[in-house]
Amino acid sequence: MTIDGPQRPPAESPAAVPEVVPGPATAETATATAEPTTATAETATATGGTRRPPARTRKPPHPNRWIIEWVILLVIAVGFAFIFRTFVVQTFSIPSPSMAPTLQVGDRIVVNKLSYDLHGVHRGDIVVFKRPPLEDQNYADLVKRVIGLPGETISSNDGKVYINCAPLDHPDFANCAPLDEPWLPPGPQSYTGALPVDVNPEFNLPGPVHIPEGEYFVMGDNRTDSQDSRWFGPIPKSLIVGRAFIRVWPFSRIGGI
Repeated sequence: MTIDGPQRPPAESPAAVPEVVPGPATAETATATAEPTTATAETATATGGTRRPPARTRKPPHPNRWIIEWVILLVIAVGFAFIFRTFVVQTFSIPSPSMAPTLQVGDRIVVNKLSYDLHGVHRGDIVVFKRPPLEDQNYADLVKRVIGLPGETISSNDGKVYINCAPLDHPDFANCAPLDEPWLPPGPQSYTGALPVDVNPEFNLPGPVHIPEGEYFVMGDNRTDSQDSRWFGPIPKSLIVGRAFIRVWPFSRIGGI
């Protein structure tokens, strides 16, 4: 017989806790953790492919660099000017009135030193030449006009110049014509005769004076006040510096000569 009495509720079983299986879960976690590392490696690889080496830092310019550059330019300019002056052209100043009125005292002229390397010396050329041995004036260089050429005979009569003419007392002299000198201005200063001081009579006019081969008879345009070949004789070509071709000073008289 069953006696009914108060019944106790059944005791609740503790909640089931899922078991953690260490093996697979740990592997999955490791895999999941490894993925970011792999991504980081891929990112690094991708970035490394386009990376450039860092640019070199420029050194600041030397504080005296501009001075060095200017010194180099100055040396080059001076060297060029020296070569140009020595072998091509050179300026000269006129110290005396022997070439007046063509050239006045103080005029500055430019001389072409290459002219006579390209062609011969011509009658009428104004040339600058080194002081001849018989010249006693204290000038290193002189300027005169070429009148007589190598191998010619020069003489004068009645203020005129004659080239390759018979002597004055010879009958054939009447057939000679004086040299045309368009560069001479009219007037007494163009009168060509003997120099007052006859130091070297073998060169003085009226002559005749024979000009040796390779030499030139030069005279100033101011014939009455020019110490020239009538004094120191014909000059060899080796003494000729060059041909004067232009006056550059004063500005009011700039032009060819």
